[in-house]
Amino acid sequence: MRQYSRDLRRQGKRIGLVPTMGSLHEGHLSLIEDARKHADCVVVSIYVNPTQFAQHEDFGVYPRQQEQDLKLLRELGVEAAFLPASLYATGRSGVERSDAGNVVGADAKRERGAHQTFIQVEDLQKPLCGQSRPHFFRGVATVVAKLFNIVEPDVAVFGRKDYQQFLILSKMACDLDFPVEVIGMPIVREQDGLAMSSRNKLLSEADRQRALCICQALKWASQAASSHECTSGPQLAEQIAARISQSQGRVDYVEVVDAQTLEPVGDVRKQSTVIAVAAFFGSVRLIDNLELTAHH
Repeated sequence: MRQYSRDLRRQGKRIGLVPTMGSLHEGHLSLIEDARKHADCVVVSIYVNPTQFAQHEDFGVYPRQQEQDLKLLRELGVEAAFLPASLYATGRSGVERSDAGNVVGADAKRERGAHQTFIQVEDLQKPLCGQSRPHFFRGVATVVAKLFNIVEPDVAVFGRKDYQQFLILSKMACDLDFPVEVIGMPIVREQDGLAMSSRNKLLSEADRQRALCICQALKWASQAASSHECTSGPQLAEQIAARISQSQGRVDYVEVVDAQTLEPVGDVRKQSTVIAVAAFFGSVRLIDNLELTAHH
């Protein structure tokens, strides 16, 4: 992969990277389209990253449809699909490990010890998803850094549905001096408003309908903030959480935070703000968010 990228660069071409975990949907396609605007060649990586899942999470059932994904990428004219494999590490007991010690490896000929080097973005990874999934961003940042090192892109495109992830990866690229422009694209939604996610496929029909309460609550919050009906961060969060609970969703968090620091916001009129939501419907965890500008 690295050799391919360097050959392209010698030809004077710019490289765009769209990292994915596969099971591609319209949201991913919007990222690919945007990467095309910023680069001559687009690389789409497909890697279900074990380091961002805890033992009790849905790594085993996360949707995988590699052949369908590759067919779609070919139809879109994507220049390269990068499908790295994990090096399944052997622990000291000699038993193959299936936890976060396994991560995409650059050289399968190396001794297969567990991966010991990880990247953490100290403050930004702590709130929101970092509270209930403390392992998550360490896994994401580490694997994206490895992808940046292997693919050597000029630009990388991510969706802002994972707003905290986008902020963390932007900060990581800046702090570690990666010569990569990190771009965040708006949320792409289904016709009924549900934020597009590969996990939507895991929802039962009833839970799929119940999950619409998230985007409906965010829409209410946008109107309430812009009309000054409610501009208190804590009150907005409380109202959204109540609406999700009424629809039989189990709230992980609803937070109203500063768009750059992710620190709690008291009054949404005073700064650019993100309302971030995570909730379970059945066993499926969904996230969504709404960005509010200070002039509200």
